[in-house]
Amino acid sequence: MALFNYSTKEIVIKIVYYGPGLSGKTTNLQYLHSMLNPQTRGKLLSLSTEADRTLFFDFLPVDLGKLNDFSIRFQLYTVPGQVRYNATRKLVLRGADAVVFVADSQREMREQNIESLKNMRENLLSNNIKPEEIPVIFQYNKRDLPNILSVDELNKDLNDDRRYEFVESVAIDG
Repeated sequence: MALFNYSTKEIVIKIVYYGPGLSGKTTNLQYLHSMLNPQTRGKLLSLSTEADRTLFFDFLPVDLGKLNDFSIRFQLYTVPGQVRYNATRKLVLRGADAVVFVADSQREMREQNIESLKNMRENLLSNNIKPEEIPVIFQYNKRDLPNILSVDELNKDLNDDRRYEFVESVAIDG
């Protein structure tokens, strides 16, 4: 649930980008950062390894203006895609108001997508967040590459009951 701070008159909404390694989570934030008005966006913070992989998380604050007397702020986070950073994934998910699950559309990433979604659900539960109660959207990324899964295949693997909305994307192009 969004954080309402009555003393500072702020509403803060935390959105977490989740998915397997190299699916495009960081690229999403980089694109958003490049497109947003510099006066409404904060600095994009990234803690990455020498190979440019997310080590801890990426963070992008965005100020959306006012609603009545309250400032509306989004806090956009990514989680590291590598399984060995599961404790960090759990920590970043804590207090999330919504999740964008970034699936890699490449056929060879099918199992990693499924495993990452399972891991996300487990980590939501460990944070006392019911997966069926938090808003989730699926982003089927890398749609410009050859040898990709069809949208029907991705939905069957990840969103079989079609409970969640999905979008096709090429993160580098927005």
